[in-house]
Amino acid sequence: MTRVITVQRDVAAQAKEQAEDFRREMTRRGTLVVNLLSSPGAGKTSLLAATAVHWGDQQRMAVLVGDIATDRDAQRLAPLVPAVQLTTGGACHLDLPLVQRGLEVLPPGDLDFLFIENVGNLVCPSSHDLGEHVRVVVLSTTEGDDKPAKYPKAFRTSRAMVINKIDLLPYVSFSINSASDDALSIQPQMEILSVSALQVTGIDRWCRFLVELRARLPQLCPPR
Repeated sequence: MTRVITVQRDVAAQAKEQAEDFRREMTRRGTLVVNLLSSPGAGKTSLLAATAVHWGDQQRMAVLVGDIATDRDAQRLAPLVPAVQLTTGGACHLDLPLVQRGLEVLPPGDLDFLFIENVGNLVCPSSHDLGEHVRVVVLSTTEGDDKPAKYPKAFRTSRAMVINKIDLLPYVSFSINSASDDALSIQPQMEILSVSALQVTGIDRWCRFLVELRARLPQLCPPR
């Protein structure tokens, strides 16, 4: 016998509404939420470490670090900035409930910036709204300059592309122009920033970009 079960709710719509509620709450608090996407090893953690050092006490920031296993990235960041490890146990992306639980573990106090370092993956995370105000995709010169064309959704849904490890340009086959052209063909409004987190090149411009975004926080999340 066949039974038909009618589900009286749209799960995707419910998840979208929850993300919007979280985004509005963080806007109310004055906290810009930045979701960092990249392939494994692109340098998200190094970028965040350089950001924390650059700002020092000027900006209040914290990081929720997503990984499939271990808390090594959170340990790297902990001496510099409040950081909580979010371990998925196998899932290829973070979800909003896990982010909310991580936020509760952070030390109490207002934040200017909350960074969500997503699991290293350019596919799954691009389809999940974590209540962020802005997505930033990090691309390293060691990966190849064809990533925007190969993984268009990650770049289409991102406000900026950070090209990291530019100190290695003399030793790798990577064209900033080619990567930028592909990214802009997918997302014409994309901001493109070239940095070396290791040598702290371009970190000042990256930090200015973030501060300017936070200054427009109400525009990034208009009221209902």
